[in-house]
Amino acid sequence: MNQYLEAAIKAARAAGELVRENFGRPLKVDAEEAHDIKLELDVRSQELITKLLLENFPNHSILGEEGSAENTSTEFEWVIDPIDGTVNYFYGIPHFCISIALRQKGEIIVGVIFDPMRDELWHAERGGKAYLNDRVIGVSQSTDVSQSVVSIGMSKTLAEVEVALSIFQDLLVRARKCRMMGSAALDLAYVATGRFDAYIERSVNWWDIAAGVLLVNCAGGESAIAPSAVQKGKLSVLAWNGKIDRNQLTKVYP
Repeated sequence: MNQYLEAAIKAARAAGELVRENFGRPLKVDAEEAHDIKLELDVRSQELITKLLLENFPNHSILGEEGSAENTSTEFEWVIDPIDGTVNYFYGIPHFCISIALRQKGEIIVGVIFDPMRDELWHAERGGKAYLNDRVIGVSQSTDVSQSVVSIGMSKTLAEVEVALSIFQDLLVRARKCRMMGSAALDLAYVATGRFDAYIERSVNWWDIAAGVLLVNCAGGESAIAPSAVQKGKLSVLAWNGKIDRNQLTKVYP
C-alpha cells in the first residue's frame, strides 16, 4: 500500500467516524435549497480530511465540495466529497459515504470510498485491482441490458431533470431494474462490486465521481466522462461493467 493510499484510507475512516457518530442527531443546516441541503457537518468532515492529508503532504492541492486550496507548484490534487449523499444523511437514510481521490497531473491514481454505516471501504490504485474491505472485487458478468440493474443520477435543474427522466424512462422499460440512490460515489462503488451493472448521470462534479471511476476501471469495467451538455462546468458520466454493449445503454444518452 503506497503512502497516498494509506493516508486516504486513514482520512476516510476518521471522517466516517465523525459522520457516523452524528447520524440521527440534530444537525445544523448551513444552506437549504429546493433540492439540496448543505450541513455544517459537511464542512467539518472536509476540514478533518484536509487536515489529515495536508499533515502528510503539505504542498498538495485540495479540490473539495466544501472549498478548495490550490497550489500551482504541485502536480498532486486531492479530490474530496466529505459526505456524498447529504440529503440521505439529513433524513436519516443510511446511504451515504466519504469519497477521496488523488490526481497526479490530472490522472486519478488513488481512490477511496467509505460507507461508515455498513463499514464498507473500497480502495484502488492506478494499474492495480479494486478492493472492498481488502477483498478483490470485480464488475458483474451481465452481457445484456435486459439482465442489468442500472442506477440513474438525477440532478437538480429543470433541464437536467428532463434529460435524466428520458434516460430513466428508456431504461426502465429495457433494463431489469432502475434505481435512484442519492450517492454518485456509492453508485460507482456498486458498479465496481457487481451490485449494479451501470451508472449514468448527466451533470456531476469531479468530487462526486473521481474515486469511483478509478474503482470501476480497476475492477474491470469501463467509464466515459465528458463535459456536461446540460450544465456548464459539470461532467457527464457513464460507468458500466464493460460487457454490455455500450450502445444498449446509450440509446438516449449520447
